[in-house]
Amino acid sequence: MACFSLATQPSPMAMRRAGLLGRHFASPFRLLCRQISVEPQATVDRLKESGLLRTQGLIGGKWIDAYDGKTIQVQNPATGDVIASVPCMGRNETTNAISSAYNTFSSWSKLTASERSKCLRKWYDLIISHKEDLALLITLEQGKPLKESLGEVSYGAAFIEFFAEEAKRIYGDIIAPTIDDRRLLVLKQPVGVVGAITPWNFPLAMITRKVGPALACGCTVVVKPSEYTPLTALAAAELALQAGIPPGALNVVMGNASDIGDTLLESTQVRKITFTGSTAVGKKLMAGSASTVKKISLELGGNAPCIVFDDADLDVAVKGSLAAKFRNSGQTCVCANRILVQEGIYEKFANAFAKAVQALQVGNGLIEGTVQGPLINEAALEKVETMVQDATAKGADVVTGGKRHSLGMTFYEPTVLGNVNKEMLIFRQEVFGPVAPLMRFKTEEEAIQMANDTNAGLAAYIFTTSMPRTWRVSEALEYGLVGVNEGLISTEVAPFGGFKQSGLGREGSKYGMDEYLEIKYVCLGNLKGT
Repeated sequence: MACFSLATQPSPMAMRRAGLLGRHFASPFRLLCRQISVEPQATVDRLKESGLLRTQGLIGGKWIDAYDGKTIQVQNPATGDVIASVPCMGRNETTNAISSAYNTFSSWSKLTASERSKCLRKWYDLIISHKEDLALLITLEQGKPLKESLGEVSYGAAFIEFFAEEAKRIYGDIIAPTIDDRRLLVLKQPVGVVGAITPWNFPLAMITRKVGPALACGCTVVVKPSEYTPLTALAAAELALQAGIPPGALNVVMGNASDIGDTLLESTQVRKITFTGSTAVGKKLMAGSASTVKKISLELGGNAPCIVFDDADLDVAVKGSLAAKFRNSGQTCVCANRILVQEGIYEKFANAFAKAVQALQVGNGLIEGTVQGPLINEAALEKVETMVQDATAKGADVVTGGKRHSLGMTFYEPTVLGNVNKEMLIFRQEVFGPVAPLMRFKTEEEAIQMANDTNAGLAAYIFTTSMPRTWRVSEALEYGLVGVNEGLISTEVAPFGGFKQSGLGREGSKYGMDEYLEIKYVCLGNLKGT
């Protein structure tokens, strides 16, 4: 059989010539899955050979171990196997990473926007050319199905492409003067060194969504990825170096989260903190940033309502709600956490939705056909169990699922709960797992009240065929993102961020650039003289 590199996608014509477009190999994706499922160890070996399986931190362009030699293991959540060990870094390494970023800032920020743009564009090209390898790495350490990982690589790369273009569109302003011998100018300048703390659920995209605009604006960055998924961050950093992004512009440290976080907060050289993660940690970072008055952006937890009105297209509502709830096994901050269904369509929707959920295939994300992988760890699984037990104890019905999966490890059955009410934990808190709670409502006003009855305000979804209702409800919902008749709404060209305790600031889009810029006013006076 002909061999194809996993780093490239063979054309349909090439596959036909090799006899691969038959019953068993209908697409490059199926070919990739088949190779992996047969030879799982070969996946790790290939990543090592590609140079993308980096297992050291990156400071000043050099790959280094923890100064005290300590390491942490990175495990595959689907199998429990150890993929690699990485340095368990702390204060000293973070201090040096900050110094490296600070020293590089003066030269990187002075490059023209066009020069920075070219480096970012090259980084984008390298990410795309290594798309399959990066997807394998994401699935290995995070657990999501390979198809979703491939989607994340494309999504993550899109931020680099977008901000490569936006780098050349950082515009100032001229203000009409109040005195005739003056001219008033507004300049936008990079804020400085950025500390970026990223989560495990999107180990590539959450980095590119922060690092892309930071570098485009002329900032330098110290990234602290999750200790559960550091390998993808290190692979992305390796490609950044290959793209010509200079040593020190992008640094990666991982390990002791509190020591690294405290060092970033205490440093006067770090002028900006950007964080995606839990609301509890976000509040601590916000408080910690006060002592040095840092600029801060936070993308925190959600409690997304998904409202299905009587006039909704049933098929569209089921498909959209399924996507909004079960992507990444329910482990996203914009997952539908409460599905509110109007009483006239409740039974039809519940039956159709439960049937669709029962058809979801659970398994190792490297195996073809899998649409739901494991939860990230045992603590996540126990949280899901606790919330389901609380709901059933207070009167909820288990329509389907409701327990650990027979596969073991941290797999949980895709679950639908019926007759959920406001007294249950799952109404008040983010479950972050594959559990869909259904609640009835009577009127539009009641649905809006139920949806807004939370401290969170990140994403919301509505399904209706009424345009007037679309406008009324979209405007009434206290959320930063609203999807109408669609469950997957994130894109690099639109602003991403929440209301209330779901965070501060926006990521992505042209608005995401402002988070990394300072505004400077310049007054030119005495212009009548010679």
